[in-house]
Amino acid sequence: MAQRHIRIDDQITIGNEPVKIISGAVHYGRIHPSYWRDRLEKIKAMGCNTIETYVPWNIHEPEKGTFQFEGQYDLIRFIELIHELDLYLILRASPYICAEWEFGGLPYWLLKDRNMRVRSLYQPYMNHLEAFFEVLIPKVSEYQIHKGGPIILVQVENEYGYFSNEKTYTRKLADIYKRYGIEVPLVTSDSTRESIMMSGEISDVAMPTINCGFDLKERSQILDKVNPGKPRIAMEFWSGWFNIWGSPSQEGRDVNQINKDLKEMLEIGHVNLYMAHGGTNFGFMNGANYYEKVDEEGNFVEEYAPATTSYDYGAPISENGELKDRYWTYKQTIQNITGVETVLPEELKKTKKMAYGDLQVQEKVALSETLEDLANPVFSHYPMTMEELDQDFGYVLYRSKLGDKDWSQTIKLLGTKDRAQVFLNDQLQFSAYLKTFYKKQSIQLEKGTENTLDILVENMGRVNFGPYLDDQRKGITKAVMLDEYQHTGWYHYTLSLKEIEKVDFKKDYKEQVPAFYKSSLLIEDVADTYITLPGWGKGVIFINGFNIGRFWEKGPQESYYIPSPLLQEGENEVIIFETEGKVTDKVTFIKNLIS
Repeated sequence: MAQRHIRIDDQITIGNEPVKIISGAVHYGRIHPSYWRDRLEKIKAMGCNTIETYVPWNIHEPEKGTFQFEGQYDLIRFIELIHELDLYLILRASPYICAEWEFGGLPYWLLKDRNMRVRSLYQPYMNHLEAFFEVLIPKVSEYQIHKGGPIILVQVENEYGYFSNEKTYTRKLADIYKRYGIEVPLVTSDSTRESIMMSGEISDVAMPTINCGFDLKERSQILDKVNPGKPRIAMEFWSGWFNIWGSPSQEGRDVNQINKDLKEMLEIGHVNLYMAHGGTNFGFMNGANYYEKVDEEGNFVEEYAPATTSYDYGAPISENGELKDRYWTYKQTIQNITGVETVLPEELKKTKKMAYGDLQVQEKVALSETLEDLANPVFSHYPMTMEELDQDFGYVLYRSKLGDKDWSQTIKLLGTKDRAQVFLNDQLQFSAYLKTFYKKQSIQLEKGTENTLDILVENMGRVNFGPYLDDQRKGITKAVMLDEYQHTGWYHYTLSLKEIEKVDFKKDYKEQVPAFYKSSLLIEDVADTYITLPGWGKGVIFINGFNIGRFWEKGPQESYYIPSPLLQEGENEVIIFETEGKVTDKVTFIKNLIS
Protein backbone atom coordinates (compact mmCIF):
# COMPACT_ATOMS: atom_id res chain seq x y z
CA MET A 1 0.00 0.00 0.00
CA ALA A 2 1.15 3.51 -0.72
CA GLN A 3 1.37 6.09 2.04
CA ARG A 4 -2.10 7.51 2.62
CA HIS A 5 -3.82 9.34 5.44
CA ILE A 6 -7.07 8.33 7.04
CA ARG A 7 -9.55 11.07 7.86
CA ILE A 8 -12.81 10.74 9.78
CA ASP A 9 -15.48 13.42 9.56
CA ASP A 10 -18.99 12.53 8.37
CA GLN A 11 -17.43 9.58 6.58
CA ILE A 12 -14.17 7.62 6.57
CA THR A 13 -11.73 8.66 3.87
CA ILE A 14 -8.40 7.00 3.07
CA GLY A 15 -6.30 9.04 0.70
CA ASN A 16 -8.90 10.84 -1.40
CA GLU A 17 -11.41 7.98 -1.47
CA PRO A 18 -14.34 7.30 0.88
CA VAL A 19 -14.08 3.81 2.37
CA LYS A 20 -16.69 1.49 3.85
CA ILE A 21 -14.95 -0.69 6.42
CA ILE A 22 -16.02 -4.31 6.03
CA SER A 23 -13.89 -6.17 8.50
CA GLY A 24 -13.40 -9.72 9.71
CA ALA A 25 -12.06 -10.54 13.16
CA VAL A 26 -9.30 -13.11 13.46
CA HIS A 27 -6.83 -13.73 16.31
CA TYR A 28 -3.29 -14.72 15.35
CA GLY A 29 -2.73 -16.43 18.72
CA ARG A 30 -5.59 -18.84 18.01
CA ILE A 31 -4.26 -20.01 14.62
CA HIS A 32 -1.14 -21.96 13.73
CA PRO A 33 1.13 -19.46 11.88
CA SER A 34 1.28 -21.74 8.85
CA TYR A 35 -2.44 -21.05 8.36
CA TRP A 36 -2.45 -17.29 8.86
CA ARG A 37 -2.36 -16.55 5.12
CA ASP A 38 -5.04 -19.14 4.35
CA ARG A 39 -7.48 -17.64 6.86
CA LEU A 40 -6.74 -14.05 5.78
CA GLU A 41 -7.24 -14.89 2.09
CA LYS A 42 -10.58 -16.52 2.87
CA ILE A 43 -11.74 -13.48 4.82
CA LYS A 44 -10.72 -11.22 1.93
CA ALA A 45 -12.51 -13.46 -0.57
CA MET A 46 -15.70 -13.14 1.52
CA GLY A 47 -15.62 -9.45 0.59
CA CYS A 48 -13.82 -7.94 3.58
CA ASN A 49 -11.34 -5.12 3.01
CA THR A 50 -10.14 -5.02 6.63
CA ILE A 51 -8.87 -7.38 9.34
CA GLU A 52 -9.40 -6.78 13.04
CA THR A 53 -7.23 -8.43 15.69
CA TYR A 54 -6.47 -8.17 19.38
CA VAL A 55 -2.98 -7.96 20.89
CA PRO A 56 -2.84 -10.06 24.10
CA TRP A 57 -0.33 -8.62 26.55
CA ASN A 58 0.13 -11.96 28.31
CA ILE A 59 1.52 -13.77 25.26
CA HIS A 60 3.96 -11.00 24.41
CA GLU A 61 5.27 -10.45 27.95
CA PRO A 62 4.72 -13.86 29.61
CA GLU A 63 7.05 -12.93 32.46
CA LYS A 64 7.88 -9.44 33.62
CA GLY A 65 10.52 -7.98 31.30
CA THR A 66 10.61 -11.05 29.01
CA PHE A 67 9.17 -10.29 25.59
CA GLN A 68 8.27 -12.70 22.79
CA PHE A 69 7.23 -11.80 19.26
CA GLU A 70 8.18 -14.99 17.44
CA GLY A 71 6.44 -18.08 16.05
CA GLN A 72 2.83 -18.27 17.20
CA TYR A 73 3.15 -14.72 18.52
CA ASP A 74 4.91 -13.05 15.60
CA LEU A 75 2.58 -10.05 15.47
CA ILE A 76 4.75 -8.21 12.95
CA ARG A 77 4.70 -11.10 10.48
CA PHE A 78 0.92 -11.23 10.84
CA ILE A 79 0.67 -7.49 10.11
CA GLU A 80 2.96 -7.90 7.11
CA LEU A 81 0.75 -10.67 5.71
CA ILE A 82 -2.25 -8.37 6.00
CA HIS A 83 -0.22 -5.72 4.17
CA GLU A 84 0.78 -8.16 1.42
CA LEU A 85 -2.88 -9.02 0.85
CA ASP A 86 -3.75 -5.33 0.43
CA LEU A 87 -6.06 -5.31 3.44
CA TYR A 88 -6.51 -2.66 6.13
CA LEU A 89 -6.01 -3.47 9.81
CA ILE A 90 -7.86 -2.41 12.94
CA LEU A 91 -5.47 -3.04 15.83
CA ARG A 92 -7.22 -3.60 19.13
CA ALA A 93 -4.12 -3.42 21.24
CA SER A 94 -3.54 -4.13 24.91
CA PRO A 95 -3.72 -3.82 27.85
CA TYR A 96 -7.11 -5.60 28.16
CA ILE A 97 -8.87 -7.49 25.38
CA CYS A 98 -11.55 -9.75 26.96
CA ALA A 99 -11.92 -12.11 23.92
CA GLU A 100 -12.64 -15.15 26.14
CA TRP A 101 -8.85 -15.22 26.47
CA GLU A 102 -7.00 -16.09 29.67
CA PHE A 103 -7.29 -13.14 32.10
CA GLY A 104 -8.55 -10.98 29.23
CA GLY A 105 -5.00 -10.81 27.90
CA LEU A 106 -3.52 -9.41 31.12
CA PRO A 107 -0.33 -11.15 32.31
CA TYR A 108 -0.70 -13.35 35.39
CA TRP A 109 2.34 -11.81 37.09
CA LEU A 110 0.45 -8.59 37.74
CA LEU A 111 -1.31 -10.50 40.52
CA LYS A 112 1.90 -11.07 42.45
CA ASP A 113 1.08 -7.64 43.84
CA ARG A 114 -1.62 -8.29 46.48
CA ASN A 115 -2.84 -4.70 46.09
CA MET A 116 -3.10 -4.83 42.30
CA ARG A 117 -5.92 -2.90 40.67
CA VAL A 118 -5.88 -3.65 36.96
CA ARG A 119 -7.43 -1.34 34.37
CA SER A 120 -6.99 1.66 36.64
CA LEU A 121 -4.56 4.44 37.49
CA TYR A 122 -3.04 2.32 40.27
CA GLN A 123 0.56 3.38 39.76
CA PRO A 124 2.30 -0.03 39.76
CA TYR A 125 -0.17 -1.23 37.11
CA MET A 126 0.44 1.85 35.00
CA ASN A 127 4.20 1.40 35.34
CA HIS A 128 3.96 -2.19 34.06
CA LEU A 129 1.63 -1.15 31.26
CA GLU A 130 3.80 1.68 30.05
CA ALA A 131 6.92 -0.51 30.13
CA PHE A 132 5.13 -2.94 27.81
CA PHE A 133 3.83 -0.20 25.52
CA GLU A 134 7.36 1.18 25.27
CA VAL A 135 8.22 -2.14 23.55
CA LEU A 136 4.97 -2.84 21.68
CA ILE A 137 4.00 0.47 20.14
CA PRO A 138 7.28 1.26 18.34
CA LYS A 139 7.02 -2.21 16.73
CA VAL A 140 3.56 -1.55 15.29
CA SER A 141 3.66 2.22 14.72
CA GLU A 142 5.74 1.82 11.56
CA TYR A 143 2.80 -0.05 10.00
CA GLN A 144 0.30 2.81 10.19
CA ILE A 145 -1.45 3.73 6.93
CA HIS A 146 0.30 7.09 6.55
CA LYS A 147 3.64 5.27 6.73
CA GLY A 148 2.65 2.82 4.01
CA GLY A 149 1.30 0.11 6.30
CA PRO A 150 -2.20 -1.36 6.81
CA ILE A 151 -3.15 0.02 10.27
CA ILE A 152 -6.05 2.47 10.00
CA LEU A 153 -7.49 2.47 13.55
CA VAL A 154 -6.14 1.63 17.01
CA GLN A 155 -8.42 0.83 19.92
CA VAL A 156 -7.96 2.25 23.42
CA GLU A 157 -8.73 -0.41 26.04
CA ASN A 158 -11.83 -2.57 25.41
CA GLU A 159 -15.45 -2.37 26.56
CA TYR A 160 -14.33 -0.19 29.45
CA GLY A 161 -17.89 0.92 30.15
CA TYR A 162 -18.62 -2.61 31.34
CA PHE A 163 -15.86 -2.24 33.94
CA SER A 164 -15.56 1.33 35.22
CA ASN A 165 -16.11 5.00 34.42
CA GLU A 166 -12.58 6.09 35.39
CA LYS A 167 -12.06 8.19 32.28
CA THR A 168 -8.83 9.68 33.56
CA TYR A 169 -7.42 6.16 33.07
CA THR A 170 -8.60 5.73 29.46
CA ARG A 171 -7.53 9.26 28.59
CA LYS A 172 -4.11 8.48 30.03
CA LEU A 173 -3.95 5.40 27.79
CA ALA A 174 -4.80 7.52 24.76
CA ASP A 175 -1.98 9.90 25.70
CA ILE A 176 0.47 6.99 25.99
CA TYR A 177 -0.49 5.66 22.56
CA LYS A 178 0.11 9.07 21.03
CA ARG A 179 3.34 9.65 22.94
CA TYR A 180 4.85 6.43 21.62
CA GLY A 181 3.87 7.13 18.02
CA ILE A 182 0.26 6.21 17.23
CA GLU A 183 -1.09 8.86 14.85
CA VAL A 184 -4.05 7.11 13.20
CA PRO A 185 -7.47 7.71 14.78
CA LEU A 186 -8.13 6.12 18.15
CA VAL A 187 -11.41 4.35 18.92
CA THR A 188 -13.20 2.84 21.90
CA SER A 189 -15.82 0.07 21.86
CA ASP A 190 -18.72 -0.37 24.25
CA SER A 191 -22.22 -1.71 24.67
CA THR A 192 -25.21 0.03 23.11
CA ARG A 193 -26.76 0.43 26.57
CA GLU A 194 -26.56 4.17 27.18
CA SER A 195 -25.19 4.05 30.73
CA ILE A 196 -22.41 1.67 29.69
CA MET A 197 -21.60 3.61 26.55
CA MET A 198 -21.39 6.86 28.52
CA SER A 199 -19.11 5.24 31.11
CA GLY A 200 -16.66 4.05 28.48
CA GLU A 201 -16.65 6.75 25.82
CA ILE A 202 -13.96 9.42 25.58
CA SER A 203 -15.23 10.88 22.31
CA ASP A 204 -13.08 13.98 22.52
CA VAL A 205 -9.96 11.83 21.98
CA ALA A 206 -11.24 8.49 20.61
CA MET A 207 -14.22 7.76 18.37
CA PRO A 208 -16.82 5.51 20.05
CA THR A 209 -17.96 2.27 18.39
CA ILE A 210 -20.42 -0.42 19.45
CA ASN A 211 -20.36 -4.15 20.24
CA CYS A 212 -23.61 -6.09 19.92
CA GLY A 213 -25.26 -9.12 18.36
CA PHE A 214 -28.66 -8.14 17.00
CA ASP A 215 -30.85 -5.23 15.86
CA LEU A 216 -27.69 -3.50 14.71
CA LYS A 217 -29.31 -0.67 12.76
CA GLU A 218 -31.54 0.38 15.64
CA ARG A 219 -28.98 -0.06 18.39
CA SER A 220 -26.26 1.83 16.51
CA GLN A 221 -28.29 5.02 16.93
CA ILE A 222 -26.63 5.51 20.33
CA LEU A 223 -23.55 6.61 18.35
CA ASP A 224 -25.47 9.54 16.86
CA LYS A 225 -26.21 10.73 20.38
CA VAL A 226 -22.71 10.24 21.78
CA ASN A 227 -20.74 11.42 18.74
CA PRO A 228 -23.12 13.21 16.35
CA GLY A 229 -22.14 13.61 12.74
CA LYS A 230 -19.55 10.82 12.84
CA PRO A 231 -19.71 7.41 11.12
CA ARG A 232 -21.38 4.45 12.80
CA ILE A 233 -19.00 1.54 13.36
CA ALA A 234 -19.97 -1.83 14.81
CA MET A 235 -16.60 -2.91 16.19
CA GLU A 236 -18.05 -6.28 17.14
CA PHE A 237 -21.06 -7.67 15.32
CA TRP A 238 -21.31 -11.14 16.85
CA SER A 239 -21.53 -13.88 14.23
CA GLY A 240 -22.14 -16.51 16.91
CA TRP A 241 -21.06 -17.18 20.46
CA PHE A 242 -18.52 -19.16 22.44
CA ASN A 243 -19.07 -22.42 24.35
CA ILE A 244 -18.49 -23.09 28.03
CA TRP A 245 -17.82 -26.45 29.64
CA GLY A 246 -20.89 -28.31 30.83
CA SER A 247 -23.48 -26.28 28.90
CA PRO A 248 -25.28 -26.92 25.62
CA SER A 249 -23.54 -25.66 22.50
CA GLN A 250 -24.20 -21.95 21.99
CA GLU A 251 -22.26 -21.24 18.81
CA GLY A 252 -25.07 -21.32 16.30
CA ARG A 253 -27.23 -18.23 15.74
CA ASP A 254 -29.91 -17.77 13.13
CA VAL A 255 -28.02 -17.00 9.94
CA ASN A 256 -30.99 -15.19 8.39
CA GLN A 257 -31.17 -12.73 11.29
CA ILE A 258 -27.40 -12.19 11.25
CA ASN A 259 -27.48 -11.62 7.50
CA LYS A 260 -30.36 -9.13 7.81
CA ASP A 261 -28.45 -7.17 10.47
CA LEU A 262 -25.27 -7.28 8.41
CA LYS A 263 -27.04 -5.89 5.35
CA GLU A 264 -28.79 -3.10 7.27
CA MET A 265 -25.61 -2.01 9.06
CA LEU A 266 -23.55 -1.99 5.88
CA GLU A 267 -26.14 0.29 4.33
CA ILE A 268 -25.65 2.91 7.05
CA GLY A 269 -22.16 2.34 8.39
CA HIS A 270 -19.20 0.04 8.95
CA VAL A 271 -18.98 -3.49 10.37
CA ASN A 272 -16.43 -5.82 11.91
CA LEU A 273 -17.76 -9.40 11.91
CA TYR A 274 -16.74 -10.97 15.21
CA MET A 275 -15.62 -13.62 14.51
CA ALA A 276 -14.84 -14.21 10.84
CA HIS A 277 -12.65 -17.09 11.98
CA GLY A 278 -12.50 -18.03 15.65
CA GLY A 279 -9.72 -20.61 15.91
CA THR A 280 -8.58 -22.55 18.96
CA ASN A 281 -7.68 -21.86 22.59
CA PHE A 282 -4.45 -23.82 22.41
CA GLY A 283 -2.71 -24.77 25.64
CA PHE A 284 -4.21 -23.12 28.71
CA MET A 285 -5.26 -19.87 27.00
CA ASN A 286 -9.04 -20.12 27.39
CA GLY A 287 -10.64 -17.51 29.59
CA ALA A 288 -13.69 -17.76 31.81
CA ASN A 289 -16.69 -15.74 32.92
CA TYR A 290 -18.68 -15.30 36.10
CA TYR A 291 -22.39 -15.52 35.55
CA GLU A 292 -24.65 -13.95 38.13
CA LYS A 293 -27.94 -15.76 38.70
CA VAL A 294 -30.46 -16.92 41.28
CA ASP A 295 -30.46 -20.61 42.28
CA GLU A 296 -33.43 -22.89 42.96
CA GLU A 297 -33.67 -21.67 46.55
CA GLY A 298 -33.74 -18.02 45.56
CA ASN A 299 -30.15 -17.33 46.58
CA PHE A 300 -27.95 -15.03 44.50
CA VAL A 301 -24.93 -16.96 43.19
CA GLU A 302 -21.94 -16.25 40.98
CA GLU A 303 -21.08 -19.19 38.76
CA TYR A 304 -17.64 -19.66 37.25
CA ALA A 305 -17.85 -20.66 33.57
CA PRO A 306 -14.62 -21.49 31.69
CA ALA A 307 -14.59 -21.49 27.89
CA THR A 308 -13.95 -24.62 25.85
CA THR A 309 -10.83 -25.33 23.81
CA SER A 310 -12.56 -24.68 20.49
CA TYR A 311 -13.30 -21.03 19.74
CA ASP A 312 -15.17 -21.86 16.54
CA TYR A 313 -17.76 -19.26 17.60
CA GLY A 314 -20.22 -20.13 14.84
CA ALA A 315 -18.00 -18.10 12.50
CA PRO A 316 -18.38 -18.41 8.70
CA ILE A 317 -14.87 -19.93 8.52
CA SER A 318 -14.63 -22.91 10.83
CA GLU A 319 -11.89 -23.76 13.29
CA ASN A 320 -10.13 -25.93 10.70
CA GLY A 321 -10.57 -23.39 7.88
CA GLU A 322 -13.60 -24.94 6.19
CA LEU A 323 -16.14 -22.60 4.65
CA LYS A 324 -19.60 -22.98 6.16
CA ASP A 325 -22.85 -22.34 4.32
CA ARG A 326 -23.12 -18.95 6.05
CA TYR A 327 -19.81 -17.91 4.48
CA TRP A 328 -21.47 -17.87 1.06
CA THR A 329 -24.53 -16.06 2.45
CA TYR A 330 -22.43 -13.24 3.91
CA LYS A 331 -20.27 -13.13 0.81
CA GLN A 332 -23.32 -12.53 -1.39
CA THR A 333 -24.68 -9.85 0.95
CA ILE A 334 -21.38 -7.97 0.95
CA GLN A 335 -21.17 -8.22 -2.83
CA ASN A 336 -24.71 -6.85 -3.17
CA ILE A 337 -23.82 -3.84 -1.00
CA THR A 338 -20.44 -3.05 -2.55
CA GLY A 339 -21.06 -4.11 -6.13
CA VAL A 340 -17.63 -5.77 -6.04
CA GLU A 341 -17.40 -9.46 -6.88
CA THR A 342 -14.62 -11.27 -5.04
CA VAL A 343 -13.16 -14.54 -6.26
CA LEU A 344 -12.13 -17.41 -4.01
CA PRO A 345 -9.13 -19.30 -5.44
CA GLU A 346 -9.89 -22.98 -6.04
CA GLU A 347 -7.14 -24.12 -3.69
CA LEU A 348 -8.88 -22.36 -0.78
CA LYS A 349 -12.26 -24.00 -1.27
CA LYS A 350 -11.39 -27.30 0.37
CA THR A 351 -9.33 -28.21 3.43
CA LYS A 352 -7.25 -31.34 3.60
CA LYS A 353 -8.31 -33.46 6.54
CA MET A 354 -7.89 -37.07 7.60
CA ALA A 355 -9.46 -39.54 9.99
CA TYR A 356 -6.53 -41.62 11.25
CA GLY A 357 -8.76 -43.96 13.25
CA ASP A 358 -8.07 -45.62 16.60
CA LEU A 359 -4.78 -45.32 18.46
CA GLN A 360 -3.95 -47.66 21.32
CA VAL A 361 -2.35 -46.44 24.54
CA GLN A 362 1.18 -47.83 24.68
CA GLU A 363 2.75 -46.44 27.87
CA LYS A 364 1.43 -44.94 31.09
CA VAL A 365 2.68 -43.62 34.42
CA ALA A 366 1.01 -42.17 37.51
CA LEU A 367 1.55 -38.48 38.24
CA SER A 368 2.62 -39.32 41.80
CA GLU A 369 5.43 -41.52 40.46
CA THR A 370 6.89 -38.98 38.04
CA LEU A 371 6.01 -35.89 40.07
CA GLU A 372 9.55 -34.91 41.01
CA ASP A 373 10.68 -35.32 37.39
CA LEU A 374 8.36 -32.43 36.56
CA ALA A 375 8.77 -30.09 39.51
CA ASN A 376 11.02 -29.32 42.45
CA PRO A 377 8.97 -28.96 45.65
CA VAL A 378 8.71 -25.53 47.26
CA PHE A 379 8.04 -25.54 51.00
CA SER A 380 5.90 -23.02 52.83
CA HIS A 381 4.03 -23.19 56.12
CA TYR A 382 0.98 -21.79 54.36
CA PRO A 383 -0.45 -22.68 50.94
CA MET A 384 0.95 -20.45 48.21
CA THR A 385 -0.92 -19.29 45.13
CA MET A 386 0.24 -19.98 41.60
CA GLU A 387 1.29 -16.37 41.27
CA GLU A 388 3.41 -16.53 44.43
CA LEU A 389 5.02 -19.64 42.94
CA ASP A 390 5.83 -17.76 39.70
CA GLN A 391 3.51 -20.09 37.79
CA ASP A 392 1.26 -18.91 34.99
CA PHE A 393 -1.02 -21.82 34.02
CA GLY A 394 -1.69 -25.50 34.65
CA TYR A 395 -1.86 -27.27 38.00
CA VAL A 396 -0.35 -27.13 41.47
CA LEU A 397 -0.08 -30.20 43.67
CA TYR A 398 -0.11 -29.31 47.38
CA ARG A 399 1.37 -32.04 49.62
CA SER A 400 1.48 -32.33 53.38
CA LYS A 401 2.35 -35.13 55.83
CA LEU A 402 -0.35 -35.55 58.48
CA GLY A 403 1.51 -38.06 60.66
CA ASP A 404 0.90 -41.56 61.97
CA LYS A 405 -2.64 -41.20 63.34
CA ASP A 406 -5.98 -42.92 63.02
CA TRP A 407 -8.08 -39.78 63.31
CA SER A 408 -11.20 -38.92 61.39
CA GLN A 409 -10.97 -35.29 60.36
CA THR A 410 -13.10 -32.84 58.46
CA ILE A 411 -11.50 -30.88 55.64
CA LYS A 412 -12.52 -27.71 53.85
CA LEU A 413 -10.67 -25.81 51.15
CA LEU A 414 -10.94 -22.05 51.59
CA GLY A 415 -10.44 -19.75 48.60
CA THR A 416 -9.49 -22.53 46.17
CA LYS A 417 -9.56 -21.92 42.41
CA ASP A 418 -10.69 -23.48 40.22
CA ARG A 419 -11.03 -27.23 40.69
CA ALA A 420 -9.46 -29.49 43.31
CA GLN A 421 -8.99 -33.21 43.83
CA VAL A 422 -8.14 -34.37 47.33
CA PHE A 423 -6.11 -37.56 47.81
CA LEU A 424 -5.14 -39.33 51.02
CA ASN A 425 -2.38 -41.91 50.61
CA ASP A 426 -2.96 -41.82 46.83
CA GLN A 427 -6.66 -42.59 47.20
CA LEU A 428 -9.17 -40.06 45.88
CA GLN A 429 -11.31 -38.67 48.70
CA PHE A 430 -13.38 -36.15 46.73
CA SER A 431 -13.31 -33.53 43.97
CA ALA A 432 -14.42 -29.94 44.55
CA TYR A 433 -15.69 -27.51 41.94
CA LEU A 434 -18.10 -24.57 41.97
CA LYS A 435 -20.63 -24.94 44.84
CA THR A 436 -18.96 -28.04 46.31
CA PHE A 437 -16.08 -25.90 47.62
CA TYR A 438 -18.47 -24.73 50.34
CA LYS A 439 -19.11 -28.28 51.54
CA LYS A 440 -17.16 -29.68 54.50
CA GLN A 441 -15.88 -33.22 53.78
CA SER A 442 -14.36 -35.98 55.96
CA ILE A 443 -11.15 -37.99 55.65
CA GLN A 444 -10.04 -41.03 57.69
CA LEU A 445 -6.35 -41.21 58.58
CA GLU A 446 -4.68 -44.60 58.94
CA LYS A 447 -2.48 -45.96 61.70
CA GLY A 448 0.96 -47.18 60.66
CA THR A 449 1.61 -44.71 57.85
CA GLU A 450 2.68 -41.09 57.44
CA ASN A 451 -0.72 -40.21 55.91
CA THR A 452 0.14 -38.10 52.88
CA LEU A 453 -2.45 -35.50 51.90
CA ASP A 454 -2.27 -34.38 48.25
CA ILE A 455 -4.48 -31.68 46.74
CA LEU A 456 -4.25 -31.24 42.98
CA VAL A 457 -5.63 -27.84 41.99
CA GLU A 458 -6.29 -26.89 38.36
CA ASN A 459 -6.35 -23.35 37.02
CA MET A 460 -9.16 -23.69 34.48
CA GLY A 461 -8.73 -20.16 33.12
CA ARG A 462 -8.63 -16.74 34.73
CA VAL A 463 -11.79 -14.71 34.29
CA ASN A 464 -11.69 -12.43 31.24
CA PHE A 465 -14.66 -10.14 31.86
CA GLY A 466 -16.39 -8.17 34.59
CA PRO A 467 -15.49 -6.76 38.01
CA TYR A 468 -13.58 -9.84 39.26
CA LEU A 469 -10.28 -9.35 37.45
CA ASP A 470 -8.31 -8.41 40.56
CA ASP A 471 -9.47 -11.63 42.21
CA GLN A 472 -7.93 -14.13 39.78
CA ARG A 473 -5.15 -15.62 41.84
CA LYS A 474 -5.19 -19.39 41.36
CA GLY A 475 -4.50 -22.38 43.56
CA ILE A 476 -5.30 -22.32 47.28
CA THR A 477 -5.59 -18.63 48.07
CA LYS A 478 -6.55 -18.86 51.76
CA ALA A 479 -6.23 -22.08 53.77
CA VAL A 480 -6.91 -25.78 54.13
CA MET A 481 -9.05 -26.31 57.22
CA LEU A 482 -8.67 -29.59 59.10
CA ASP A 483 -11.40 -29.74 61.72
CA GLU A 484 -11.41 -26.16 63.04
CA TYR A 485 -7.78 -25.17 62.42
CA GLN A 486 -5.76 -23.98 59.44
CA HIS A 487 -3.33 -26.74 58.57
CA THR A 488 0.29 -25.68 57.97
CA GLY A 489 3.32 -27.30 56.36
CA TRP A 490 2.98 -27.64 52.58
CA TYR A 491 5.16 -28.75 49.71
CA HIS A 492 4.15 -27.21 46.37
CA TYR A 493 4.73 -28.89 42.99
CA THR A 494 4.15 -26.51 40.08
CA LEU A 495 2.84 -28.34 37.02
CA SER A 496 2.68 -25.98 34.07
CA LEU A 497 3.50 -29.05 31.89
CA LYS A 498 5.77 -26.96 29.66
CA GLU A 499 8.39 -29.72 29.77
CA ILE A 500 6.18 -32.70 29.06
CA GLU A 501 9.24 -34.57 27.76
CA LYS A 502 10.40 -34.99 31.38
CA VAL A 503 7.60 -37.43 32.18
CA ASP A 504 9.28 -40.78 32.94
CA PHE A 505 7.14 -43.57 31.53
CA LYS A 506 9.46 -46.23 32.95
CA LYS A 507 7.99 -45.64 36.39
CA ASP A 508 4.88 -47.23 37.89
CA TYR A 509 1.28 -46.79 36.88
CA LYS A 510 -1.71 -46.74 39.21
CA GLU A 511 -5.36 -46.83 38.33
CA GLN A 512 -7.95 -44.19 39.24
CA VAL A 513 -5.42 -41.41 39.88
CA PRO A 514 -4.03 -38.60 37.69
CA ALA A 515 -1.68 -40.13 35.14
CA PHE A 516 0.08 -39.66 31.81
CA TYR A 517 -0.61 -41.82 28.75
CA LYS A 518 1.62 -42.08 25.69
CA SER A 519 1.22 -43.43 22.17
CA SER A 520 2.85 -43.09 18.78
CA LEU A 521 0.68 -42.18 15.79
CA LEU A 522 2.13 -43.32 12.45
CA ILE A 523 1.21 -41.06 9.54
CA GLU A 524 1.90 -41.38 5.83
CA ASP A 525 -0.27 -38.51 4.60
CA VAL A 526 -0.22 -35.44 6.85
CA ALA A 527 -3.47 -33.48 7.15
CA ASP A 528 -5.66 -31.67 9.66
CA THR A 529 -7.43 -33.98 12.08
CA TYR A 530 -9.40 -34.03 15.32
CA ILE A 531 -8.78 -36.24 18.33
CA THR A 532 -11.72 -37.58 20.32
CA LEU A 533 -11.52 -39.41 23.66
CA PRO A 534 -14.75 -41.32 24.37
CA GLY A 535 -14.68 -42.79 27.87
CA TRP A 536 -11.95 -40.43 29.08
CA GLY A 537 -12.54 -37.94 31.89
CA LYS A 538 -10.64 -34.64 31.97
CA GLY A 539 -7.20 -33.35 31.10
CA VAL A 540 -4.96 -31.96 28.38
CA ILE A 541 -3.54 -33.32 25.12
CA PHE A 542 -0.01 -32.95 23.73
CA ILE A 543 0.94 -33.65 20.11
CA ASN A 544 4.70 -33.75 19.49
CA GLY A 545 5.15 -31.69 22.64
CA PHE A 546 2.57 -29.03 21.69
CA ASN A 547 -0.32 -28.49 24.10
CA ILE A 548 -3.43 -28.47 21.90
CA GLY A 549 -5.75 -27.79 24.84
CA ARG A 550 -8.07 -29.15 27.47
CA PHE A 551 -10.65 -31.93 27.12
CA TRP A 552 -13.53 -32.75 29.46
CA GLU A 553 -16.25 -35.35 29.22
CA LYS A 554 -18.81 -32.74 30.34
CA GLY A 555 -18.83 -31.34 26.79
CA PRO A 556 -20.26 -29.81 24.71
CA GLN A 557 -16.96 -30.15 22.86
CA GLU A 558 -16.12 -33.77 22.09
CA SER A 559 -13.29 -33.53 19.57
CA TYR A 560 -10.15 -31.39 19.52
CA TYR A 561 -8.46 -29.78 16.52
CA ILE A 562 -4.93 -30.74 15.50
CA PRO A 563 -3.57 -28.53 12.66
CA SER A 564 -1.49 -30.48 10.17
CA PRO A 565 1.69 -28.37 10.76
CA LEU A 566 1.88 -29.97 14.23
CA LEU A 567 2.14 -33.41 12.59
CA GLN A 568 4.84 -35.07 10.53
CA GLU A 569 5.24 -38.06 8.27
CA GLY A 570 6.20 -41.12 10.32
CA GLU A 571 5.93 -41.22 14.11
CA ASN A 572 4.01 -38.60 16.07
CA GLU A 573 4.07 -38.57 19.86
CA VAL A 574 0.71 -38.31 21.61
CA ILE A 575 0.74 -37.68 25.38
CA ILE A 576 -2.42 -37.24 27.40
CA PHE A 577 -2.55 -36.04 30.99
CA GLU A 578 -5.80 -37.29 32.55
CA THR A 579 -6.79 -36.26 36.08
CA GLU A 580 -9.91 -38.28 36.92
CA GLY A 581 -8.58 -41.81 36.58
CA LYS A 582 -11.24 -42.31 33.92
CA VAL A 583 -9.63 -43.72 30.77
CA THR A 584 -9.90 -46.37 28.09
CA ASP A 585 -7.18 -48.13 26.12
CA LYS A 586 -7.50 -45.94 23.03
CA VAL A 587 -8.28 -42.57 21.46
CA THR A 588 -9.67 -41.92 17.99
CA PHE A 589 -8.73 -39.46 15.24
CA ILE A 590 -11.63 -38.17 13.14
CA LYS A 591 -12.20 -35.43 10.54
CA ASN A 592 -14.47 -32.92 12.22
CA LEU A 593 -15.36 -30.93 15.31
CA ILE A 594 -18.06 -32.49 17.48
CA SER A 595 -19.81 -29.90 19.61
